Amino acid sequence: MVDADIYTKDGTVDIHNKPANKTTTGNWRVCPFILGNECCERLAYYGMSTNLVNYLKERLGQHSASAANNVTNWSGTCYLMPLVGAFLADAYWGRFWTIFVFSIIYVFGMSLLTLSASVKGMKPTCDNNGCHATTGQVAACFAALYLVAVGTGGIKPCVSSFGADQFDETDEKEGKRKSSFFNWFYFSINVGALIAASVLVYIQTHVGWDWGFGIPAVAMAFAVVSFFCGSRMYRFQKPGGSPLTRIAQVVVSSFRKFKVKVPTDSSLLYETPEEASIKGSRKLEHTNFLRFLDKAAVSTEMDEMKGSVDPWRLCSVTQVEEVKVLVRLLPIWATGIVFSTVYAQMSTMFVLQGDVMDQHIGPNFSIPAASLSIFDTLSVLFWVPVYDRLIVPLVRKYTGDKRGFTQLQRMGIGLVISIFSMLSAGILEVVRLNMVKRHNYYDLETMPMSIFWEVPQYFFIGCAEVFTFIGQLEFFYDQAPDAMRSFCSALSLTTVALGNYLSSLLVTIVSNITTKNGKPGWIADNLNEGHLDYFYWLLAVLSLINFFVYLFIAKWYTYKKVTGRFA
Repeated sequence: MVDADIYTKDGTVDIHNKPANKTTTGNWRVCPFILGNECCERLAYYGMSTNLVNYLKERLGQHSASAANNVTNWSGTCYLMPLVGAFLADAYWGRFWTIFVFSIIYVFGMSLLTLSASVKGMKPTCDNNGCHATTGQVAACFAALYLVAVGTGGIKPCVSSFGADQFDETDEKEGKRKSSFFNWFYFSINVGALIAASVLVYIQTHVGWDWGFGIPAVAMAFAVVSFFCGSRMYRFQKPGGSPLTRIAQVVVSSFRKFKVKVPTDSSLLYETPEEASIKGSRKLEHTNFLRFLDKAAVSTEMDEMKGSVDPWRLCSVTQVEEVKVLVRLLPIWATGIVFSTVYAQMSTMFVLQGDVMDQHIGPNFSIPAASLSIFDTLSVLFWVPVYDRLIVPLVRKYTGDKRGFTQLQRMGIGLVISIFSMLSAGILEVVRLNMVKRHNYYDLETMPMSIFWEVPQYFFIGCAEVFTFIGQLEFFYDQAPDAMRSFCSALSLTTVALGNYLSSLLVTIVSNITTKNGKPGWIADNLNEGHLDYFYWLLAVLSLINFFVYLFIAKWYTYKKVTGRFA
């Protein structure tokens, strides 16, 4: 009995495919390898993305709106590709090998980007009239960026889930640590972002883009080595087969049995005996939501005549409930898109706004506009331990929930805080434009107004991230079917992708409408002639509407219920 207690009960195995031993695998002992990997990967990512809009403007000669759209489109792709990586992880490779293979692709992309910014013939030529990039040089740069996007696809959906897999949720003590892990996972992300926004952006601006891209490439190579070093101590969840196939089977079976009546007694529906039929998964209890899908679990005379079960005609209750869980998650998922649109402004509009403000700290030192995202990072680094060590224990006394706030409450609080970020940015732009008008500064490249007035809007976004993004990470992992956790983590990340695409769409629509009849538009190349404040007000209104929609959806959300052991 004592021997049995030293092994995990969540279906995880060790590197040799044997039951994972609690005393030698997983838990906090392996987190330095996983968190170190994530820290270095995010250092590499933010080392590119934070200042990328300026690189596209200065070196590739793109206009403000085009550069902003290219950044958000690329960033969006980085957060859309995880659907591919998650599918491979859940269906075939497992999370560990998916992370490892795609990390190598990431390193190749970073290396190509470094070459495109440093090697003669590959980098744009620059003179007193600016830089002149050829079609081939632009193609090399974007090929590198999108190779990185592919690499991101295998890393992002799997690292947080793989880290959470190191804690056995059937063990009460380890279960509590798992909730805390997501906070410190996001903390490690922002340590990497802090170094990127401060050191790397300064190097890119004052030393050169070759070093500015080369250092993140080395950091990413180190991340791969760091991650692989812990392989003997990791716990591994077995891949459960293609989630897309299981979803398709439920849909096809339901329509095949369109005329079949669903029994009122759910115990009459088909379910496998004892353990779930899906590898690495527990059974899910039946719910009355979307009862049409229950037709897939109704056993007919034809099914019984065939003897063996045809998965395209008869599905287990657990398999049907997997689909229901995904459908229930979609409305919550959709409300994260507008939040991600607000978040996307840090690497685009906030940078462009800072470019026309006074960036000096004293007479001899100036801070690049992109480096101001360091205050978003500092905000996250401040709020994560405050939330984990102070807010959660305090709120837990009143709510009785082990997490303090429920995951849905946590995300909702972040949505409210994000509105204040847009209000802060809008008010600052109103003040700045009034100064332009009052002193006729329309042709002035740098306003006599400190860039540090942007700090509050960055600080609000950082605080909102701790509530919404971390809450989202934990929520989608916790509510996902056991064999779809990578897929659902990827699904949560696509809100960032769609948020970036929505930002690009809004910029395009606003630019097309507001530049008619020769007008400079809201987002003009010379922001002194534009009205960036109107764009911020638009995002604030969209965020407010989104929050009320979220409240309605969250009120009716039903949490999943599991039963039985892991298969």
